[in-house]
Amino acid sequence: MRKEYSKLNRMEMSIWECCELLNEVVDDSDPDLDEPQIQHLLQSAEAIRKDYPDEDWLHLTALIHDLGKVLLLPKFGGLPQWAVVGDTFPLGCAFDEANIHHKYFKENPDCNNPAYNTKNGIYSDGCGLDNVTISWGHDDYMYLVAKENGTTLPSAGLFIIRYHSLYPLHKEEAYMHLLNDEDKENLKWLRIFNKYDLYSKSKVLVDVEKVKPYYLSLIEKYFPSKLKW
Repeated sequence: MRKEYSKLNRMEMSIWECCELLNEVVDDSDPDLDEPQIQHLLQSAEAIRKDYPDEDWLHLTALIHDLGKVLLLPKFGGLPQWAVVGDTFPLGCAFDEANIHHKYFKENPDCNNPAYNTKNGIYSDGCGLDNVTISWGHDDYMYLVAKENGTTLPSAGLFIIRYHSLYPLHKEEAYMHLLNDEDKENLKWLRIFNKYDLYSKSKVLVDVEKVKPYYLSLIEKYFPSKLKW
């Protein structure tokens, strides 16, 4: 999947165009609301903006963190829900019990592969998440898009985009032995972000046209005007 989607040959569009496109997406795993996705993005971003007014990169990260869900749309391959949303987990080492529905992992042949079924598997302590293969989903796709299109977001922003669905790590503290020092610093920001990602969704809708100029200015600061997707 990474090889296929790293071609970035599906479409050219701006970040804001993708935000609007995301309104066509329904995430079956989202427990919160039936509102359009752009409302969730803006609710998260506005809540963070209120509490962390000086961290504009974090406001933008909140806005774009779920844009990879466009993978569900036909023009992006129409991937099934299970391949796009839901929790992610590392591959190539033992499946930690913190992984949701852990009991079903025993049917994965990797569980019986001695190269993969130990705590470290093919990795070493402190190797860094950059060197760990995580299950494919919308996180990794948006990270790929941002990185390959030359975003100037700080590493903490890219870390949030890439690992916000890695709940075994940031919620249960599994796989901590694989993190390097930079990961540990970035994890602090991911935990801050996660509070807003899960709990900022409300019935009070954000006035999109009112806040749009602010977010367009951030997009211009951190991204090119058109991106390859």
